[in-house]
Amino acid sequence: MSVLRKFLFEGLPVRGMLVRLTDGWQEVLRRRQTVGEHPPEVRVLMGEMAAAAVLMQANIKFNGALVLQMQGDGPVKLAVAEVQPDLAFRATAKVVGEVPAGAQLEALLNVHGQGRCAITLDPKDRLPGQQPYQGVVPLHGDQREPLQQVQQVLEHYMLQSEQLDTRLVLAANDGVAAGLLIQRMPVEGEGNLEGRRNEDDIGISEHFNRIAMLAATLTREELLGLPPEQILHRLFWEETLRVFEPDTAATPRFACSCSRERVRNMLRGLGREESESLIAERGEVEVGCEFCGLQYRFDAVDVGEMFTPVRDQPPGPAAVQ
Repeated sequence: MSVLRKFLFEGLPVRGMLVRLTDGWQEVLRRRQTVGEHPPEVRVLMGEMAAAAVLMQANIKFNGALVLQMQGDGPVKLAVAEVQPDLAFRATAKVVGEVPAGAQLEALLNVHGQGRCAITLDPKDRLPGQQPYQGVVPLHGDQREPLQQVQQVLEHYMLQSEQLDTRLVLAANDGVAAGLLIQRMPVEGEGNLEGRRNEDDIGISEHFNRIAMLAATLTREELLGLPPEQILHRLFWEETLRVFEPDTAATPRFACSCSRERVRNMLRGLGREESESLIAERGEVEVGCEFCGLQYRFDAVDVGEMFTPVRDQPPGPAAVQ
């Protein structure tokens, strides 16, 4: 079963989370086979993004969807991982062209340096006129050098947008997508207006850097193969950890939010003329969900009903007094 474990380092403003996506991640890949299987390099990218998105959603406890999106100018044009507040997740990618064997992030998304990473927070109860929050960063570091790993991009994003030191370790294969997040928590009153750090702040940074270095020793094989308790003991056996019990109300799992009604609304957005031209050309409109592989079909009668105003109907027998 997929699992998320949260923990704190006692006496230090440093927190962590470890996630292992197993059954839910395998379901993502199984459903992807219905619309065409991706190369292994793309599956790893999707898995790492799914694990990272679950960690980020669990970290902020946002009442809405968190969408992690990478858009590029390589063979992977778009990769998306979306996580709901209850940690239901889904992921997909759009691939155009040949994926080089062993390709990393630059060769997948950032061939000409135009790749971007966007994180969108879309509230569930959005007010009229309210827009989702979105932060965007390029797929390169401060020195304009291309970043080769998803974790590097997200560490850079967190430092730029939230001013929070963060360390991530991500890995994925066809059975497991996993991630470890270590983050320095903000301390009230730290620093000063001139940007200099006081002695306490320097000490906190030293503690965080020590813990981040320990986290960086975690290998891909260990992250994918060992249970969370064993990983935490192997990394932090000299630290005092407070490990929290899993939240049964928020367990990572695959779920897709597509529906026939949402597709119907999309067709309404195309307009009657466009929808009817599709019917005339193909006999029916077929729309497939890129996340879960479900196919939605609409014939001429369905399309006609979409654009026919609902008239008042006479009351049925049960309504007659």
